[in-house]
Amino acid sequence: MTDPSQLPYKHYQTGDLIIGAIVSQFNCLFDEISFSDHPRRKLVDDLIIMPKNYQHVLSMVFAMKEISENPEILPNVSLGFQIYDSYVNARMTQQNTLKLLSTSEKLVPNFKCEKQKKLISVIGGHDSEISLQMATHLGIYKIPQIAYCVLAPVMNVKTQLPSFYRMVPNEEQQYRGIALLLQHLQWTWVGVIASDNDNGEKFLQTLIPMLSQHNICITSSTKLPALSQVMKAESSDGTMEIINPLMARAISLITSKINVYVVNAEPQTTNCLKWLVYFSIVLEGISETSIGKVWVMTAQWDFSSLTVHRYLDIQLFHGALSFAIHSNKVLGFPKYLQNLYPHLQTGDDFLRIFWEKAFDCSFSDMNEDKESRDTCTGVEKLDSLAGIFFEMDMTGQSYSIYNAVHTIAYVLHKIYTSRPKRRAMMDKGKLASPNLQLFKLHLFLRSISFNNSAGDSVSFDENGELAAGFDIVNWVTFPNQSFSRVKVGWMDPQTLLDQELNINIEAITWHSIFKQVLPHALCNDNCLPGYRRQKKEEQPFCCYDCTPCPEGKFSEQKDMDDCFQCPEDKFPNKNKDQCLPKHLNFLSYSEPLGIALASLALSFSLLTALVLGIFVKNQNTPIIIANNRDLTYSLLVSLLLCFLCSLLFIGRPHAVTCYLRQTLFALAFSVAVSCVLAKTITVVLAFKATKPGTRLRKWVGKSLTKSILLGCSLIQASICTAWLCTAPPFPDLDMHSLPEEIIVECNESSVTMFYCVLGYLGFLAIVSLTVAFQARKLPDSFNEAKFITFSMLVFCSVWLSFVPSYLSTKGKYMVAVEIFSILSSCAGLLGCIYVPKCYTIILRPELNSRDQLIRKY
Repeated sequence: MTDPSQLPYKHYQTGDLIIGAIVSQFNCLFDEISFSDHPRRKLVDDLIIMPKNYQHVLSMVFAMKEISENPEILPNVSLGFQIYDSYVNARMTQQNTLKLLSTSEKLVPNFKCEKQKKLISVIGGHDSEISLQMATHLGIYKIPQIAYCVLAPVMNVKTQLPSFYRMVPNEEQQYRGIALLLQHLQWTWVGVIASDNDNGEKFLQTLIPMLSQHNICITSSTKLPALSQVMKAESSDGTMEIINPLMARAISLITSKINVYVVNAEPQTTNCLKWLVYFSIVLEGISETSIGKVWVMTAQWDFSSLTVHRYLDIQLFHGALSFAIHSNKVLGFPKYLQNLYPHLQTGDDFLRIFWEKAFDCSFSDMNEDKESRDTCTGVEKLDSLAGIFFEMDMTGQSYSIYNAVHTIAYVLHKIYTSRPKRRAMMDKGKLASPNLQLFKLHLFLRSISFNNSAGDSVSFDENGELAAGFDIVNWVTFPNQSFSRVKVGWMDPQTLLDQELNINIEAITWHSIFKQVLPHALCNDNCLPGYRRQKKEEQPFCCYDCTPCPEGKFSEQKDMDDCFQCPEDKFPNKNKDQCLPKHLNFLSYSEPLGIALASLALSFSLLTALVLGIFVKNQNTPIIIANNRDLTYSLLVSLLLCFLCSLLFIGRPHAVTCYLRQTLFALAFSVAVSCVLAKTITVVLAFKATKPGTRLRKWVGKSLTKSILLGCSLIQASICTAWLCTAPPFPDLDMHSLPEEIIVECNESSVTMFYCVLGYLGFLAIVSLTVAFQARKLPDSFNEAKFITFSMLVFCSVWLSFVPSYLSTKGKYMVAVEIFSILSSCAGLLGCIYVPKCYTIILRPELNSRDQLIRKY
């Protein structure tokens, strides 16, 4: 065991101004202090190295080298540095922070001398706890501290730690990015793994509500301790009580049906996760290739490994996604690493132990067991190391340190160049004076903005955090312990709200078990378009049933909470996943039904005209004279108009056709029925007038028929005139009666007036039928009463069936019903009244004589 105060590891370089740093390359296991025993000095049980973190040291040294070689930044001023390790331990962190503040290696705070080093800033630490432990001391002296920890050490950083800055963006942006990423990939059923500490609790308290706001369910939440805590447990009596539950959690993780886990990827916890998963696989005999999970890591993840994990397979994390601190390639850094050899470095206590642990060898002058390890030559190549131990390109944390060093240099440059020119010439070389006031550093730090050598802009926001976003990295692993990090997107909160997240899904390499198909992370399958989600009782909101959209509604996307009505001029298709334009519905001359009805109307019109021609030609024959020639002509003309007015109902309705169709039809029909009524009354009165002593003789004549015809027609004309003057019909579009069609119709405007017109026609028809029925047996060879009776029976039957048929149909079929009723009722009148007469006139002319009339009479 080792005395922690004697841990020698540091890296230093002298200079006029000193930049301090606390890194985290080593992890020590310390014995617990018992206050019941006498204090001991030997407390360190073991020293574990995280080799990749040595790049943090090298990035700082390389940045200092760049600055010293650039005379335009700090002329006549040399920058030095002192780098200590935190050992991931509060006591060691505070001890080494005090060393930075002291005059010499002895811990003598608050003591100044003329030759004291001028500490102007400190970089670190690697995580929030270390950063806070440093800040408790640095804040007293107002020394600027630039951390590269992903999590802030306190909630309100700028208020509680005014001298604290972070070379990383605010973690709230990362959490929002995770929520947007899961939502974008439609992963709504995920597990969460967090650290079993305050950071993990803060992670859960912040992330889980944010995921809920984006409709993402947390199916399991697992807390894992730091690996150091597990390793301490191995030497205690309660080992199995601690290890067994952890192993059970790890087995549950890798065997569950959850495909996606969001991991709070603090290094200590992820190392514990890797260790537990590895031994769970060994114990359960599970094939690593059969374990397919998508790990969504926070920006602490760097795919680094402890040297004790040298042989742990990393294939389990193939295809993982992580948020990462934005980094870029720094020219010259790989070449600098290639020329790094232990025997050429001075002042660096980290390098030799890093070299031995990374290359698994030992130097000949080290007092260790040399039989079990190869001898280090000192010329091994860093680029031969596996990526989990070392990378030749800067990692996100190293890039942050590199930017932090340049930020301090540019601040000093701004202070120098902000002086008046004359004084600046006089004060050359005095920038390193002990009188350099730290408040000026803070003043310029808050407003600093520059482009680094990689072309990235570096500046702080109002909270003292880097004004930037996060990269999204896809990690592709290989069997030889190497890996490739592929940038597949970014999260940039400085862009428009709906463009914060940008990701290229096609560029992502998934775990081989998914066969390059986007993994699913759902409680149940997506609801397809045409369906809507219906929540399951007593289940999380991410679990639901899929129910078809009701009639008349649609859903065009997956997992819609509700179905929507199509616009008025559209209707849902059969699958109810999109809207189709509605067809116009009206009786057209171009469709078979319209052609048939138009042809029928024209045919009946021609037939009526033919009958009229026959009657005109034979107008002086007894059969025509006996049945009131004028009324006969009037009836034929009105029937002709009825047949022709039915054509107004065919074709797309317009203002003129809507205005005329019902009124012309009503007037023509009223004239026709009035003619029939006049004929019937004339026949009845004629026979009544022949009786001796009757007074009806004076009513028989043309004046009566004209009065009946004009009177009945004028009443209908008055009704139609009132209709047209008060609420005339107009063309209209009915969007709702038919689900897939728009009915182009003539809106009657006043239904009351429409039914008054029809009611009056019905009244005339019933009166005509009643009178004709009374006169059907009068002894006259040319008596029309029986034929009128039949015709009015047909007429009334047609129009009685018309009303329910008209009301039960929609669109063009409603119009077709009315046309058919017009044609059939008119055809009934034409056929029943005039066909017998035409038969007599054309085929039996011998019956069309006065003698036959008198004989029968």
